[in-house]
Amino acid sequence: MTVERYLRLIAGLFVLGTVLLGYYHSPYWFLFTGFVSLNLIQSAFTNWCPMMTILRKLGARDQQKTMIRQV
Repeated sequence: MTVERYLRLIAGLFVLGTVLLGYYHSPYWFLFTGFVSLNLIQSAFTNWCPMMTILRKLGARDQQKTMIRQV
């Protein structure tokens, strides 16, 4: 999988997890949901996200490099 796909997966899991925790445990978890949302919005404009940096250091490939190898 590519960095972009991992990022979508992790963000989706964080949002789903914090919504469930906010509903069943404490509404303060919705603050974390908001943080993830704001981070995704800023990443749309800057093309940088802390999780992308972590994933690249762990060896995940970028989408562009994957497409070049396929050609």
